[in-house]
Amino acid sequence: MEEAGRWMKKAEHDLVAAEINLQQKLFDVSAFLSHQAAEKALKALYILKFKRLWKIHNLVDLAEKAGAPEDVVDTCDKLNPHYLVTRYPLDEEYTEAKAEEALSYGKEVVTWAKESLKKTKK
Repeated sequence: MEEAGRWMKKAEHDLVAAEINLQQKLFDVSAFLSHQAAEKALKALYILKFKRLWKIHNLVDLAEKAGAPEDVVDTCDKLNPHYLVTRYPLDEEYTEAKAEEALSYGKEVVTWAKESLKKTKK
């Protein structure tokens, strides 16, 4: 449980960093950190369930393995592109609205994973 807790703490840290970057108008960074928060939260749950880390960045695959409901899997699908698009100089422009949406998705996934972690510990 200790390792899963460390991953969840880092997920929450990334959400705070995503909010700060949004405030500073670093929209692509905010969206990337929102993805990272969701990824780390899902990995926390995966570690607790399977006793090992799965080195993957696909949120849909992680959510499905973690037993997420369909609405969370759908949210992960919407958040997934932010892992790559934000990291490279592509023609995609990041707006405040897009970053806010990504942050909202990240919070949804982290909240679900955190609640699931509590249930799994019992």
